[in-house]
Amino acid sequence: MKHVASAAILAAFAALAPSLVSAQALTIGLAASTTSMDPQFYVVGPNSAMARNIFDGLVNQDDKQQIQPALAVSWSVIDDTTWEFKLREGVTFHDGSDFTAEDVVASLNRVPLASKNSPSSFMPYVKAITSVEAVDPLTVRITTAEPTPLLPNDLSRIAILPAEDAGVTTEEMNAGKGVIGTGPFRFVSWVPDSEVKVARNDAYWAGPAAWEDVTFKIFKNNSARVAAMLSGDVDMIESIPTADTRRLKSSGDLKVVSVAGNRVMYLHMDQGREVSPFATGPDGKNPLRDERVRRALSLSLNREAIVDRIMDGQGVPAGQLVPEGYFGYDPSIGVDPYDPAKAKELLAEAGYPDGFKLTFHASNDRYPNDSRVAQAIGQFFSRIGIDTSVETLPASVYFSRASNLEFSFIMGGAAVETGEASGVLGPLLETYGDSAGRGNRGRYSNPEFDATLQQARQTLDDATRRELLQKATRIAMTDLGVIPVFYLANTWALEDGIDYPGRSDGYTLAYEVRPE
Repeated sequence: MKHVASAAILAAFAALAPSLVSAQALTIGLAASTTSMDPQFYVVGPNSAMARNIFDGLVNQDDKQQIQPALAVSWSVIDDTTWEFKLREGVTFHDGSDFTAEDVVASLNRVPLASKNSPSSFMPYVKAITSVEAVDPLTVRITTAEPTPLLPNDLSRIAILPAEDAGVTTEEMNAGKGVIGTGPFRFVSWVPDSEVKVARNDAYWAGPAAWEDVTFKIFKNNSARVAAMLSGDVDMIESIPTADTRRLKSSGDLKVVSVAGNRVMYLHMDQGREVSPFATGPDGKNPLRDERVRRALSLSLNREAIVDRIMDGQGVPAGQLVPEGYFGYDPSIGVDPYDPAKAKELLAEAGYPDGFKLTFHASNDRYPNDSRVAQAIGQFFSRIGIDTSVETLPASVYFSRASNLEFSFIMGGAAVETGEASGVLGPLLETYGDSAGRGNRGRYSNPEFDATLQQARQTLDDATRRELLQKATRIAMTDLGVIPVFYLANTWALEDGIDYPGRSDGYTLAYEVRPE
């Protein structure tokens, strides 16, 4: 298997770069705050999005999360456990130093340092790597412990820094030291929970951005973010509240961009305990362990109504964990229809003709309309005879308690960070262990699923790996290890005169904002 950036591809990529526009400033309203300026510290959307404005990886993900050449122009498999990356010539860091293979080696070796005290570290993206070698100034050879077909996808998550900054700590970067990349913008300043300022990198290898200065302002409050857009205090905002979508669309001076996102909202059920704290049948045992009960819950959901009435159309009903077009998506798996009658039949077959008691827990400040969605889901469950209570909590409390298995039935959201189905199948559904299934809060476990997923992870041939991921998906969706509900849409509002294509990962990248 070999990947090469042809002249035609590079030319097309360069053509996407906006032309240089002197002395133009752009102000963007963000929905969440960057929590660190260390691009290798914390795997969380706001941090990763901000890092992409300043740093590059060996490869980058495009707006559909497909892998594209970046600091590496080509890569090839030497043998089952050895990859070679050819680097781009003439690239410089923001401090003017030349980019070489030694910077790649140092950056990959820095990840463990940056992972100290991280809430969610980048270590999973480099754990397969056993050695990184600079063959020459423009060639890097990476050896893995076993066949690792997703190595390029994983490396798209790792920012490259100058080798001389490999020892810079997260605390020092948060203070502004060593925030140096090769990306389209140079770091200027950061005020936590307030704003990030960057300036154009005129020497960017893909061509300079259209904006000389960019200010990212933080508006965690939805109403404040929309008000800033309507008053002209910002040129664009991300994450439009669903209730304001129509109002912004009707404004003659603004436009709305909406694209299908990579984040699936799903339901996780306790399948590991015979007795569960918040799911109790007449016999005192946990009904959620029965696949017929889980299918009944799925069939009780009117996903189209949830998307239309609660999300104001900002979503797509889901029947699996990755949306159409993503690697590993299985077209044979449809969305469960809304069929409350069939749901009641299945409950009776499972021994619960009169339902059971269930308390459904969800966050109330993490996802768009999460509390309202949870209440609607609870109502659908009640309609098929399940005595359902809904309790919502702030995310700061909810997720830690969910991880401690304090609940029986929860709602979450998972994004396909790598652009491939394994990126969510593993964390959510693989049997829980020290290095697997860390987001499996329902403790679903199926040895056939685990074996199929592991085989896919070690298969270098793309066609075979796709088939294995589809098989793993079919196993999990037949069992309903989780119940997919809908994919969130990603939205932006912009002043007339500028364009943004939108991204499935929801990132707001100033380089991709262009004057009309």
